[in-house]
Amino acid sequence: MTTSAQANRAAVAGSGHRILARIYRGIEKEGLRVDPSTGMLAQTPHPRGLGSALTHPSITTDYSESLLEFITPVSDRVSTSLEQLSSIHRFTASQLDKEIVWGASMPCIVAGERGIPIANYGSSNVGTMKRVYRNGLGVRYGRMMQAIAGIHYNFSLPDAFWQASWEAAGKPGSLQDHQTEGYLGLIRNFFNRAWLLIYLFGASPAVCASFLAGNRNHHLVPVDASASSLHLPKATSLRMGDLGYNSSAQSDLQICYNSLDNYIRTLHQAILTPHAAYSAFTLTDEGEMAQLSDSLLQIENEFYSPIRPKRVTRSGEAPLVALQRNGIEYIEVRCIDINPFLPLGIDEATIRLVDTFLLDAVLSDSPQCGAEDNLRNKENLRRVVDSGRDPALMLVTGEGERPMHELANELLDRMAQSAALLDSAQGGEAHADAIAMARARVADPELTPSGRVLREMTEGNMAFWQLALNYSRQWHEQFLKEPLCDAAISEFETAAQVSLHRQAEMEAEQQEPFDQYLARFFDQYHGVKL
Repeated sequence: MTTSAQANRAAVAGSGHRILARIYRGIEKEGLRVDPSTGMLAQTPHPRGLGSALTHPSITTDYSESLLEFITPVSDRVSTSLEQLSSIHRFTASQLDKEIVWGASMPCIVAGERGIPIANYGSSNVGTMKRVYRNGLGVRYGRMMQAIAGIHYNFSLPDAFWQASWEAAGKPGSLQDHQTEGYLGLIRNFFNRAWLLIYLFGASPAVCASFLAGNRNHHLVPVDASASSLHLPKATSLRMGDLGYNSSAQSDLQICYNSLDNYIRTLHQAILTPHAAYSAFTLTDEGEMAQLSDSLLQIENEFYSPIRPKRVTRSGEAPLVALQRNGIEYIEVRCIDINPFLPLGIDEATIRLVDTFLLDAVLSDSPQCGAEDNLRNKENLRRVVDSGRDPALMLVTGEGERPMHELANELLDRMAQSAALLDSAQGGEAHADAIAMARARVADPELTPSGRVLREMTEGNMAFWQLALNYSRQWHEQFLKEPLCDAAISEFETAAQVSLHRQAEMEAEQQEPFDQYLARFFDQYHGVKL
């Protein structure tokens, strides 16, 4: 019987690699607005010049009113995606009044939970639902965790790839199911190997002490005698550890990626089953509705994971409903830190390496996973988060423990084959160069972004917030010195005005009571077939 991975490899071989010429990607990049003189989190509303955070297609906010999120359109060219992200940054810089965008994942100086304003999306039912969902995140996990920023990378292979793979497999079942199974195989392999991405691209080994003010349940130590910054000496990405997007309440949630039905069933139950610990949350301190429900998950987005299966939803459609309707359309990688040493926080070499990593995950055999595999993957992730730059670090395998650097080089050897396929299809040697960059970082941990962060802090006798602020200022000035052309500015200004007009229209329309709107939204889950 032909496996999904075998069929995927046959599809690539049968096309002479040309089928890999068009890989689709989109970038979602977050960034806090801060005071450029102090590094303090901005308390101002979302700038009107950027349009409506509710309806703008490329500039919105995430949890906080101060947490910008930039979204690039889907593109099959790396250069286009980076140019689009650069244009958004440059326009935003021109619209900020005495503020800049923070260029790191861990937050700037924050004045406690109350100093992190929750995003406001207006009075429409859609906007109210987004606001109440964020209220729920705040009362459940604390606002501080929601001020962490990152880069989400959306990835998909062209329809022609899945068609050729399905045909190579003998057309079993439906094409839709075959594509979904292919992406599930990618996800299973991703969890088994995600530690490598954390090592290579982690850029948050330290935090501002204000981030942990009053928190005695952490294991970080001061960087210097002033204790203005806390860190772990060999850490890579604290954002991806216990201090980041983590939830003890979700720790018992056994998500399975062996089939889409299993994934949908588990999240469905978490969304509809009340969680006793959350039943006390009724109103916020401001007197607003505290959460969408008292279930373990308010909605799918609350499930914290370094990768998600995705499908574009229709207006008002729940993500689980969309997945059950037509299967997995693309995947979202959520474990990439913002690199403070790069103007955009990400560059071509990073994208090329991630593409190679994901393609290799598609082309590699992907056995069904069990509870033991999940525990091993979590432990390896924890070890690399906390101690990834320790040359003696050991990781857990099915055959016992092995040195991380040996496992990394073996994985890069295998990825080199996928890099060659991508370079053959797209021209040049960019993917091979990305593999070479990764090998150098494995050989010398000081070359990793996390290593550079701590080295520059130490050599410059700087706190984390000072280092991040210095680079944030530098990139802001660079964006201002590279203004957009008049046509591009006009396009952004028009998009902003259109988004504001659309929000005003939504709020002016006659709306049903919010509780009825919310009940109707949740009714969708009762129609999910289990």
